[in-house]
Amino acid sequence: MPEQDDAEREFDLRWAEAAEHKEPSARARMLAARWRHDPPGPVPFRADPERVARPRPSWVSAAVVLGCVAAVILLLGVIGFRPPS
Repeated sequence: MPEQDDAEREFDLRWAEAAEHKEPSARARMLAARWRHDPPGPVPFRADPERVARPRPSWVSAAVVLGCVAAVILLLGVIGFRPPS
């Protein structure tokens, strides 16, 4: 099969995209067939509020990080750590 140059390939793509009837993908056909016999149940638009974990406020994370840094500084001060000179 001879290779197509870019102009012919572009023509083929424009021709294919301009088709009046586009065949659905294999996955779309598979799901349509499956749902014809066994339709899916209703799905809520939003997640169930009881199942969603509440995010921590941003200040809690900052307080934990600053507390850990302070604890390390205090610990290093208590054991008398001096960086090598």
